[in-house]
Amino acid sequence: MSQMDPDAVSKAFVEHYYSTFDTNRVGLAGLYQEASMLTFEGQKIQGVQSIVAKLTSLPFQQCKHHISTVDCQPSGPASGMLVFVSGNLQLAGEEHALKFSQMFHLMPTPQGSFYVFNDIFRLNYA
Repeated sequence: MSQMDPDAVSKAFVEHYYSTFDTNRVGLAGLYQEASMLTFEGQKIQGVQSIVAKLTSLPFQQCKHHISTVDCQPSGPASGMLVFVSGNLQLAGEEHALKFSQMFHLMPTPQGSFYVFNDIFRLNYA
């Protein structure tokens, strides 16, 4: 099996993740597994149901992510990937966008795709 291009994989993942987040947050469940962990603004959450419950309970219904940068690195012997994202988060009805950073540690699945093993999200305050 040929090695996938990490930059192409991370770009495709980021596009899929944020378009799903912006339109159908429940649909993110398929990207996580029971061992997955989300740290959202310092709060650690583990497992698919808990992560999706957190993401769907955020105090806004509509938002749009605008991605500024995507950096990735191969991670470890298991062919994982670290993906670091920065950008702006525009909430419906808000004049000013919020700046955010998010880091994903993607791990391969036996089916040849990736799942989110670690996910760390922070708003960046000026």
